[in-house]
Amino acid sequence: MNTPFAYGKLPQEIDFTDREKEIVRLKNNFNSRVNTIIISPRRWGKTSLVRLASLSATKENKKLKIVHLDIFNIRSEYEFYLLLANEVLRATSSGWDDLVKNTRFFLKQLIPQISFSPDKQSTISFSIGWEQLQKSPDDILNLAENIAIKKDLNIIICIDEFQNIALFEHPGAFQRKLRAHWQTHQKTAYCLYGSKQHMLLDVFSNYAMPFYKFGDIMFLEKIPTADWVSFIQKRFADTKKEISPAEAERIAVLADNHSYYVQQLAQQVWFRTGKRSTTEIVDNAFEDIINQLSLLFVNVTDSLSKRQLSLLEAILNNESQLTSKATLAKYHLGTSANVIQLKKRLIELDIIDDMQSQLQFLDPMYKHWLASRYFNIQRRTVNS
Repeated sequence: MNTPFAYGKLPQEIDFTDREKEIVRLKNNFNSRVNTIIISPRRWGKTSLVRLASLSATKENKKLKIVHLDIFNIRSEYEFYLLLANEVLRATSSGWDDLVKNTRFFLKQLIPQISFSPDKQSTISFSIGWEQLQKSPDDILNLAENIAIKKDLNIIICIDEFQNIALFEHPGAFQRKLRAHWQTHQKTAYCLYGSKQHMLLDVFSNYAMPFYKFGDIMFLEKIPTADWVSFIQKRFADTKKEISPAEAERIAVLADNHSYYVQQLAQQVWFRTGKRSTTEIVDNAFEDIINQLSLLFVNVTDSLSKRQLSLLEAILNNESQLTSKATLAKYHLGTSANVIQLKKRLIELDIIDDMQSQLQFLDPMYKHWLASRYFNIQRRTVNS
Protein backbone atom coordinates (compact mmCIF):
# COMPACT_ATOMS: atom_id res chain seq x y z
CA MET A 1 0.00 0.00 0.00
CA ASN A 2 1.30 3.45 -0.91
CA THR A 3 1.97 5.73 2.03
CA PRO A 4 -0.69 8.44 2.42
CA PHE A 5 1.85 11.08 3.41
CA ALA A 6 4.36 12.78 1.12
CA TYR A 7 7.54 14.69 1.92
CA GLY A 8 10.76 15.39 0.06
CA LYS A 9 8.92 15.41 -3.27
CA LEU A 10 6.17 17.38 -4.93
CA PRO A 11 2.86 16.21 -3.45
CA GLN A 12 -0.23 15.28 -5.41
CA GLU A 13 -3.40 17.25 -4.71
CA ILE A 14 -4.60 14.59 -2.25
CA ASP A 15 -1.38 15.01 -0.23
CA PHE A 16 -1.99 18.73 0.18
CA THR A 17 -3.74 20.35 3.13
CA ASP A 18 -4.94 23.89 3.87
CA ARG A 19 -3.52 26.84 1.86
CA GLU A 20 -6.95 27.40 0.24
CA LYS A 21 -6.67 31.18 0.62
CA GLU A 22 -3.12 31.21 -0.72
CA ILE A 23 -4.11 29.08 -3.73
CA VAL A 24 -7.00 31.40 -4.57
CA ARG A 25 -4.78 34.46 -4.19
CA LEU A 26 -2.05 32.95 -6.35
CA LYS A 27 -4.49 31.86 -9.06
CA ASN A 28 -6.01 35.34 -9.12
CA ASN A 29 -2.54 36.82 -9.53
CA PHE A 30 -1.79 34.38 -12.35
CA ASN A 31 -5.01 35.19 -14.20
CA SER A 32 -4.53 38.94 -13.67
CA ARG A 33 -0.82 38.73 -14.57
CA VAL A 34 0.27 40.21 -11.24
CA ASN A 35 3.89 39.61 -10.28
CA THR A 36 4.09 37.55 -7.08
CA ILE A 37 6.85 37.01 -4.54
CA ILE A 38 6.44 34.15 -2.06
CA ILE A 39 8.52 34.32 1.11
CA SER A 40 8.77 31.75 3.88
CA PRO A 41 11.41 29.52 5.45
CA ARG A 42 12.47 26.42 3.54
CA ARG A 43 10.30 23.31 3.46
CA TRP A 44 7.13 25.18 4.29
CA GLY A 45 5.55 24.17 0.97
CA LYS A 46 6.24 27.07 -1.41
CA THR A 47 7.05 24.88 -4.41
CA SER A 48 4.08 22.60 -3.75
CA LEU A 49 1.79 25.62 -3.46
CA VAL A 50 2.98 27.06 -6.78
CA ARG A 51 2.66 23.73 -8.58
CA LEU A 52 -0.84 23.07 -7.28
CA ALA A 53 -2.05 26.57 -8.07
CA SER A 54 -0.50 26.28 -11.54
CA LEU A 55 -2.28 23.00 -12.31
CA SER A 56 -5.60 24.41 -11.17
CA ALA A 57 -5.18 27.70 -13.03
CA THR A 58 -4.19 26.11 -16.37
CA LYS A 59 -7.12 23.67 -16.19
CA GLU A 60 -9.51 26.61 -15.90
CA ASN A 61 -7.76 28.91 -18.38
CA LYS A 62 -6.55 27.29 -21.58
CA LYS A 63 -4.82 30.48 -22.71
CA LEU A 64 -2.62 30.48 -19.64
CA LYS A 65 0.83 28.89 -19.89
CA ILE A 66 3.01 28.50 -16.82
CA VAL A 67 6.76 28.03 -17.04
CA HIS A 68 8.69 26.53 -14.12
CA LEU A 69 12.40 27.18 -13.60
CA ASP A 70 14.55 25.94 -10.74
CA ILE A 71 17.81 27.89 -10.66
CA PHE A 72 19.33 26.09 -7.67
CA ASN A 73 22.27 24.88 -9.80
CA ILE A 74 22.50 27.97 -12.01
CA ARG A 75 25.63 29.94 -11.26
CA SER A 76 25.97 32.44 -14.11
CA GLU A 77 23.93 34.88 -16.15
CA TYR A 78 24.58 32.86 -19.32
CA GLU A 79 23.27 29.64 -17.74
CA PHE A 80 20.17 31.55 -16.64
CA TYR A 81 19.50 32.75 -20.19
CA LEU A 82 19.85 29.22 -21.59
CA LEU A 83 17.51 27.74 -19.00
CA LEU A 84 14.95 30.52 -19.44
CA ALA A 85 14.93 30.15 -23.23
CA ASN A 86 14.67 26.36 -23.09
CA GLU A 87 11.84 26.25 -20.56
CA VAL A 88 9.79 29.05 -22.14
CA LEU A 89 9.98 27.41 -25.56
CA ARG A 90 9.12 23.95 -24.19
CA ALA A 91 6.11 25.25 -22.28
CA THR A 92 4.71 27.20 -25.24
CA SER A 93 5.35 24.69 -28.03
CA SER A 94 2.95 21.89 -28.94
CA GLY A 95 5.63 19.49 -30.14
CA TRP A 96 9.06 19.11 -31.75
CA ASP A 97 8.15 20.80 -35.01
CA ASP A 98 6.52 23.71 -33.22
CA LEU A 99 9.49 24.07 -30.88
CA VAL A 100 11.96 24.21 -33.78
CA LYS A 101 9.73 26.71 -35.59
CA ASN A 102 9.37 28.94 -32.52
CA THR A 103 13.08 28.82 -31.74
CA ARG A 104 14.08 29.88 -35.22
CA PHE A 105 11.41 32.58 -35.39
CA PHE A 106 11.85 34.23 -31.99
CA LEU A 107 15.61 33.72 -31.48
CA LYS A 108 16.96 33.86 -35.02
CA GLN A 109 19.47 36.61 -34.20
CA LEU A 110 21.14 34.31 -31.65
CA ILE A 111 21.72 31.56 -34.24
CA PRO A 112 20.10 28.82 -32.15
CA GLN A 113 21.17 25.19 -32.33
CA ILE A 114 18.66 22.49 -31.36
CA SER A 115 19.59 18.97 -30.34
CA PHE A 116 17.49 16.05 -29.12
CA SER A 117 18.59 13.51 -26.54
CA PRO A 118 17.60 9.81 -26.66
CA ASP A 119 14.76 10.50 -24.22
CA LYS A 120 13.35 12.99 -26.74
CA GLN A 121 14.19 16.03 -24.64
CA SER A 122 15.18 19.06 -26.68
CA THR A 123 18.11 21.29 -25.74
CA ILE A 124 18.75 24.70 -27.21
CA SER A 125 22.15 26.35 -27.35
CA PHE A 126 23.40 29.41 -29.21
CA SER A 127 26.26 29.98 -31.61
CA ILE A 128 26.44 33.62 -30.59
CA GLY A 129 29.23 34.39 -28.14
CA TRP A 130 28.65 35.20 -24.48
CA GLU A 131 30.09 38.70 -24.84
CA GLN A 132 27.57 39.59 -27.53
CA LEU A 133 24.66 37.99 -25.72
CA GLN A 134 25.59 39.82 -22.52
CA LYS A 135 25.39 43.15 -24.30
CA SER A 136 22.01 42.44 -25.85
CA PRO A 137 19.93 39.81 -24.04
CA ASP A 138 16.66 41.40 -25.17
CA ASP A 139 15.52 38.46 -27.33
CA ILE A 140 15.68 36.07 -24.36
CA LEU A 141 14.41 38.39 -21.63
CA ASN A 142 11.48 39.38 -23.86
CA LEU A 143 10.98 35.88 -25.28
CA ALA A 144 7.93 34.97 -23.21
CA GLU A 145 6.28 38.34 -23.86
CA ASN A 146 6.92 38.11 -27.61
CA ILE A 147 5.48 34.58 -27.76
CA ALA A 148 2.47 35.61 -25.65
CA ILE A 149 1.70 38.49 -28.03
CA LYS A 150 2.19 36.40 -31.17
CA LYS A 151 0.11 33.44 -29.93
CA ASP A 152 -2.43 35.41 -27.88
CA LEU A 153 -1.42 33.71 -24.64
CA ASN A 154 -0.86 34.77 -21.05
CA ILE A 155 2.37 33.43 -19.56
CA ILE A 156 3.53 33.13 -15.96
CA ILE A 157 7.21 32.40 -15.32
CA CYS A 158 7.76 30.78 -11.91
CA ILE A 159 11.35 30.84 -10.71
CA ASP A 160 12.36 28.72 -7.71
CA GLU A 161 15.50 29.55 -5.70
CA PHE A 162 15.41 33.07 -7.13
CA GLN A 163 17.78 34.31 -4.42
CA ASN A 164 20.60 32.50 -6.27
CA ILE A 165 20.90 35.41 -8.69
CA ALA A 166 22.76 37.14 -5.84
CA LEU A 167 25.58 34.64 -6.48
CA PHE A 168 26.13 35.71 -10.09
CA GLU A 169 29.22 37.69 -11.04
CA HIS A 170 27.48 41.07 -11.21
CA PRO A 171 24.22 40.53 -9.29
CA GLY A 172 23.21 44.19 -9.03
CA ALA A 173 23.60 44.87 -12.74
CA PHE A 174 21.79 41.62 -13.59
CA GLN A 175 18.85 42.45 -11.34
CA ARG A 176 18.55 45.90 -12.91
CA LYS A 177 18.56 44.29 -16.35
CA LEU A 178 15.79 41.85 -15.40
CA ARG A 179 13.66 44.55 -13.79
CA ALA A 180 14.06 46.90 -16.77
CA HIS A 181 12.70 44.26 -19.15
CA TRP A 182 10.13 42.48 -17.00
CA GLN A 183 8.36 45.61 -15.73
CA THR A 184 7.35 46.46 -19.31
CA HIS A 185 5.63 43.11 -19.97
CA GLN A 186 1.85 43.13 -20.24
CA LYS A 187 1.00 39.51 -21.14
CA THR A 188 3.72 37.91 -19.02
CA ALA A 189 4.07 37.95 -15.23
CA TYR A 190 6.52 36.44 -12.78
CA CYS A 191 6.24 34.35 -9.62
CA LEU A 192 9.51 34.40 -7.68
CA TYR A 193 10.34 32.39 -4.58
CA GLY A 194 13.10 30.41 -2.89
CA SER A 195 14.43 28.74 0.25
CA LYS A 196 16.63 31.52 1.65
CA GLN A 197 14.16 33.81 3.38
CA HIS A 198 16.67 36.42 4.55
CA MET A 199 18.16 36.76 1.04
CA LEU A 200 14.73 37.10 -0.59
CA LEU A 201 13.71 39.75 1.92
CA ASP A 202 16.79 41.74 1.00
CA VAL A 203 16.04 41.43 -2.73
CA PHE A 204 12.37 42.45 -2.51
CA SER A 205 12.02 44.54 0.67
CA ASN A 206 15.13 46.70 0.45
CA TYR A 207 14.23 49.99 -1.25
CA ALA A 208 17.78 50.25 -2.63
CA MET A 209 17.41 46.99 -4.60
CA PRO A 210 16.10 46.86 -8.21
CA PHE A 211 13.26 44.45 -7.34
CA TYR A 212 11.85 46.62 -4.54
CA LYS A 213 8.04 46.67 -4.86
CA PHE A 214 8.15 44.41 -7.91
CA GLY A 215 4.90 42.68 -7.05
CA ASP A 216 2.52 41.20 -4.51
CA ILE A 217 4.49 39.74 -1.59
CA MET A 218 2.96 36.65 0.02
CA PHE A 219 4.34 35.65 3.43
CA LEU A 220 3.42 32.03 4.08
CA GLU A 221 2.53 31.08 7.61
CA LYS A 222 2.56 27.65 9.22
CA ILE A 223 -0.49 25.49 8.67
CA PRO A 224 -2.61 25.57 11.87
CA THR A 225 -2.64 22.55 14.17
CA ALA A 226 -6.38 21.99 13.72
CA ASP A 227 -5.94 21.62 9.94
CA TRP A 228 -3.12 19.14 10.43
CA VAL A 229 -5.23 17.08 12.84
CA SER A 230 -8.12 16.71 10.39
CA PHE A 231 -5.74 16.00 7.50
CA ILE A 232 -3.78 13.31 9.40
CA GLN A 233 -6.95 11.62 10.65
CA LYS A 234 -8.45 11.58 7.17
CA ARG A 235 -5.34 10.10 5.56
CA PHE A 236 -5.23 7.36 8.21
CA ALA A 237 -8.94 6.64 7.68
CA ASP A 238 -8.45 6.52 3.90
CA THR A 239 -6.11 3.57 4.43
CA LYS A 240 -8.31 1.79 7.00
CA LYS A 241 -6.22 2.86 9.99
CA GLU A 242 -7.15 4.94 13.04
CA ILE A 243 -5.45 7.74 14.91
CA SER A 244 -7.05 9.79 17.68
CA PRO A 245 -7.29 13.60 17.55
CA ALA A 246 -4.86 13.81 20.47
CA GLU A 247 -2.24 11.66 18.70
CA ALA A 248 -2.66 13.57 15.42
CA GLU A 249 -2.25 16.82 17.36
CA ARG A 250 0.87 15.43 19.03
CA ILE A 251 2.39 14.78 15.59
CA ALA A 252 1.79 18.41 14.58
CA VAL A 253 3.08 19.80 17.87
CA LEU A 254 6.23 17.65 17.95
CA ALA A 255 7.02 18.76 14.39
CA ASP A 256 6.18 22.39 15.29
CA ASN A 257 3.63 22.49 12.42
CA HIS A 258 6.55 22.38 9.97
CA SER A 259 5.04 21.00 6.74
CA TYR A 260 7.94 18.73 5.80
CA TYR A 261 8.38 17.25 9.26
CA VAL A 262 4.66 16.84 9.97
CA GLN A 263 4.36 14.75 6.80
CA GLN A 264 7.51 12.79 7.66
CA LEU A 265 6.47 12.06 11.23
CA ALA A 266 2.92 11.18 10.19
CA GLN A 267 4.33 8.77 7.61
CA GLN A 268 6.56 7.07 10.16
CA VAL A 269 3.65 6.74 12.60
CA TRP A 270 1.50 5.31 9.81
CA PHE A 271 4.18 2.73 8.95
CA ARG A 272 4.29 1.58 12.60
CA THR A 273 0.52 1.40 13.00
CA GLY A 274 -1.37 -1.84 12.42
CA LYS A 275 -4.97 -0.82 12.92
CA ARG A 276 -4.83 1.85 15.61
CA SER A 277 -2.07 4.28 16.53
CA THR A 278 -0.95 5.04 20.09
CA THR A 279 0.93 7.82 21.84
CA GLU A 280 3.83 5.45 22.30
CA ILE A 281 4.02 4.86 18.54
CA VAL A 282 4.06 8.62 17.92
CA ASP A 283 6.82 9.23 20.47
CA ASN A 284 8.94 6.32 19.21
CA ALA A 285 8.61 7.49 15.61
CA PHE A 286 9.65 11.01 16.64
CA GLU A 287 12.73 9.77 18.51
CA ASP A 288 13.68 7.56 15.56
CA ILE A 289 13.63 10.59 13.24
CA ILE A 290 15.81 12.53 15.69
CA ASN A 291 18.23 9.59 15.82
CA GLN A 292 18.37 9.39 12.03
CA LEU A 293 19.20 13.09 11.83
CA SER A 294 21.73 13.07 14.67
CA LEU A 295 24.83 12.70 12.50
CA LEU A 296 23.72 15.63 10.34
CA PHE A 297 23.05 17.71 13.44
CA VAL A 298 26.45 16.80 14.93
CA ASN A 299 28.17 18.02 11.75
CA VAL A 300 26.20 21.27 11.79
CA THR A 301 26.97 21.84 15.46
CA ASP A 302 30.67 21.08 15.06
CA SER A 303 30.88 23.86 12.46
CA LEU A 304 29.59 26.48 14.91
CA SER A 305 31.70 28.57 17.26
CA LYS A 306 31.38 28.39 21.03
CA ARG A 307 29.67 31.77 21.16
CA GLN A 308 27.27 30.88 18.36
CA LEU A 309 26.23 27.82 20.35
CA SER A 310 25.90 29.94 23.49
CA LEU A 311 23.52 32.26 21.67
CA LEU A 312 21.48 29.27 20.48
CA GLU A 313 21.27 28.06 24.07
CA ALA A 314 20.02 31.46 25.19
CA ILE A 315 17.34 31.38 22.48
CA LEU A 316 16.34 27.85 23.54
CA ASN A 317 15.98 29.12 27.10
CA ASN A 318 13.65 31.88 25.89
CA GLU A 319 15.89 34.70 27.06
CA SER A 320 13.94 37.82 26.17
CA GLN A 321 16.83 40.32 26.38
CA LEU A 322 19.78 38.79 24.55
CA THR A 323 21.90 41.94 24.86
CA SER A 324 21.25 42.59 28.54
CA LYS A 325 24.21 42.49 30.91
CA ALA A 326 22.76 39.50 32.75
CA THR A 327 22.32 37.44 29.55
CA LEU A 328 25.73 38.44 28.18
CA ALA A 329 27.38 37.32 31.42
CA LYS A 330 25.32 34.15 31.88
CA TYR A 331 26.10 32.79 28.41
CA HIS A 332 29.58 34.34 28.00
CA LEU A 333 28.51 36.22 24.85
CA GLY A 334 30.89 39.16 25.21
CA THR A 335 29.37 42.45 24.10
CA SER A 336 26.00 43.40 22.65
CA ALA A 337 27.78 44.03 19.34
CA ASN A 338 28.93 40.41 19.43
CA VAL A 339 25.33 39.25 19.80
CA ILE A 340 24.27 41.26 16.75
CA GLN A 341 27.01 39.66 14.64
CA LEU A 342 26.34 36.19 16.02
CA LYS A 343 22.64 36.52 15.24
CA LYS A 344 23.35 37.77 11.72
CA ARG A 345 25.66 34.83 11.01
CA LEU A 346 23.21 32.24 12.36
CA ILE A 347 20.49 33.72 10.15
CA GLU A 348 22.81 33.51 7.13
CA LEU A 349 23.40 29.84 7.97
CA ASP A 350 19.62 29.24 7.98
CA ILE A 351 19.69 27.99 11.57
CA ILE A 352 17.48 30.73 12.99
CA ASP A 353 15.40 33.55 11.57
CA ASP A 354 13.75 36.68 12.89
CA MET A 355 10.04 36.08 12.45
CA GLN A 356 7.52 38.52 13.87
CA SER A 357 10.26 40.13 15.96
CA GLN A 358 11.16 36.80 17.54
CA LEU A 359 14.16 34.59 16.88
CA GLN A 360 13.02 31.09 15.95
CA PHE A 361 14.75 27.90 14.89
CA LEU A 362 14.06 27.03 11.27
CA ASP A 363 14.49 23.29 11.86
CA PRO A 364 12.30 22.07 14.76
CA MET A 365 14.10 18.72 14.85
CA TYR A 366 17.46 20.44 15.27
CA LYS A 367 15.96 22.58 18.02
CA HIS A 368 14.78 19.46 19.86
CA TRP A 369 18.13 17.70 19.34
CA LEU A 370 20.07 20.68 20.71
CA ALA A 371 17.83 20.98 23.76
CA SER A 372 17.43 17.30 24.61
CA ARG A 373 20.74 15.86 23.46
CA TYR A 374 23.52 18.41 23.01
CA PHE A 375 22.94 20.92 25.81
CA ASN A 376 21.39 18.34 28.12
CA ILE A 377 24.48 16.13 27.79
CA GLN A 378 26.70 19.15 28.41
CA ARG A 379 24.79 20.05 31.57
CA ARG A 380 24.96 16.48 32.86
CA THR A 381 28.71 16.37 32.20
CA VAL A 382 29.29 19.66 34.08
CA ASN A 383 27.15 18.54 37.04
CA SER A 384 28.67 15.07 37.35
